Amino acid sequence: MAETEDAPSKQEGPRLAGLVRSGDEQTDAIAITDFIFQANDISNACLVTTSEGDVMINTGFMDNAERTKRLLAPHRKGPLAFIILTQSHADHYGGVPDFVEEGTQVIGGPGFDEALGDMMRLQPFFGPRSGKLWGSTLKRGGTPKPPPDVKPDILVDRRLILELGGRTFEIISTPEGETIDSLTVWMPREKIAFTGNVFGPVWLSMPFLNTLRGDKPRLVRNYLKSLATIRALGAEIIVTGHGDAIVGKERIKADLDKLHEAVSYVRDYTLGGMNAGKDVHTLMREFAWPEGLEIGEFHGKASWAVKSIWREYAGWLHYEDGTTALYGVPRSSVDADLAELVGGADRIAERARVRLDEGKPLEALHLVDVALGAEPGNVPALKVRKAANEALLKASGGRNLSETMWLRAEIAECERLLGEGP
Repeated sequence: MAETEDAPSKQEGPRLAGLVRSGDEQTDAIAITDFIFQANDISNACLVTTSEGDVMINTGFMDNAERTKRLLAPHRKGPLAFIILTQSHADHYGGVPDFVEEGTQVIGGPGFDEALGDMMRLQPFFGPRSGKLWGSTLKRGGTPKPPPDVKPDILVDRRLILELGGRTFEIISTPEGETIDSLTVWMPREKIAFTGNVFGPVWLSMPFLNTLRGDKPRLVRNYLKSLATIRALGAEIIVTGHGDAIVGKERIKADLDKLHEAVSYVRDYTLGGMNAGKDVHTLMREFAWPEGLEIGEFHGKASWAVKSIWREYAGWLHYEDGTTALYGVPRSSVDADLAELVGGADRIAERARVRLDEGKPLEALHLVDVALGAEPGNVPALKVRKAANEALLKASGGRNLSETMWLRAEIAECERLLGEGP
């Protein structure tokens, strides 16, 4: 089955939400070829069969491993020789314990152990953030199983070539799509590449160089190098981490050419703006795609990439923040002083309502932050905060899943504090 969406800008709603839930009703594995079978999960799990044994490329999420294994079982041809993990996120490796057999070797990318170790060490930090952004979308009905402790038997440095049952698997390090340890699996005879999430979760879309949940920033310069490496392969089929396979050599080349040009444009726009003396917030506000170059913004957004690229090249200090940026005392430390000077949090909330009515929800939220910093339970401020997030959600069109999930979570929190929700 091929991916046929040619115009990401025409897609209605948060497309990524459908992709991560696409396996919920799946009853049969997708036959990409007569030897490649795909089970949809939060991230795709693929079985490649050979005359001497099978290969798994990713195993899906731990909560869905039983279903994934059941879907692929009818297509198994022999012992599972290898499991290749294209990255160290749990939706790619979560099912490993369910698939490993005697003799199976697990393969990870350079830095897999370090990247996974960092993620697991910071679960108390990342867990609540992931829950805020993904809980309502995944609708698990409870806390997910803990990720398994996976230790690859083989760690690829740059490239590794495997021969099995008449098939060649060239495993290539292609970092920075979503993790530093990202791998692409290339089958040169068949002209098929398994790219995982090197290109993000939606084809022909802006990469998410630094997610809202938080993660080690992905460097745009390395992303573009990995894109160029995959583009040079001349693939006729690309199997990504989410959704259907992309089919057609000319279509793939054209899409990757456009993706490289688009991401390069965002980088060059940012660096040019820095040289022109513009601050990062101005560059984020003023960004616009040139005609014909726009790509999807279903997970990452170009304006967010501007901020990530700025930090990649310039670091954390924005000079316009002034001296206080050098020290550990936030602006919120004077919220109570500001509220007292203007007559209380209610007065600030009133002004925030004026800004909202003027069609300036972000300015309203800045004011609300001060009001709630001075008086956390201030009802007028909470009402403006809810309304401002609702206005932003409406304006967004609900196309970018991360933005949509964030705004909905903010609205739900306001409703909870106001006694309007669960």
